[in-house]
Amino acid sequence: MARTDNSFTRSQLRARNKSKFALPTEPTVEEQLTRLEEDIRRLKIEFDTFFNGASKKPPYDTKNRVDTMVKRLSDDRTLNYAERFRLGALSARYNAFNDLWRRTMKGREEGRDPAATARASAKEKAVAQFQRTEFICNDAHKDVALVKDLYSALVEAKKACGESVDDFSFPRFHRLVASRADGLKERLGCEKVSFSIDVEGGHVSFKAKGERK
Repeated sequence: MARTDNSFTRSQLRARNKSKFALPTEPTVEEQLTRLEEDIRRLKIEFDTFFNGASKKPPYDTKNRVDTMVKRLSDDRTLNYAERFRLGALSARYNAFNDLWRRTMKGREEGRDPAATARASAKEKAVAQFQRTEFICNDAHKDVALVKDLYSALVEAKKACGESVDDFSFPRFHRLVASRADGLKERLGCEKVSFSIDVEGGHVSFKAKGERK
């Protein structure tokens, strides 16, 4: 009985050692395509990080790995229709990213920032479409709805010109408008105040004037 047990133990050890030193199996085409999709996604994140200034070096190592994988799969004659279709979709996406990265890199080398250019173009369009707005206020302390409309129009104008509105709250604006209106009424002896919002030279112009009877 002991002899049988020893034989069984030795066979288990041989099987365990055999599996331990066995060569890893080649990944399937489906697994390689999944890995390629993940690497393309990761590469896009790495390029975005680089273009945003959070990384000093472009991710060319990752890009070379993806290029090699795309070429190897493209040369594989054993791919079936579904696998080749998926590879074609991934390659098209990767080529589109490559074109974008190439143009962005070229713009950086020539001193152009595509993102800044796009923002400047959007600002010019918004400024060109802006219409001068005017509000006539009887009592800025009580006409809260009118002052809110004035505030909203001013915020939109600031955004169109790319000006910050982070520290521009309505209560603070309401106090400013009421104070300016009170000062004009006292100085000019008028009953109403006209507030106008316009864009001059790419910057917001906010003016107040007294309206006589």
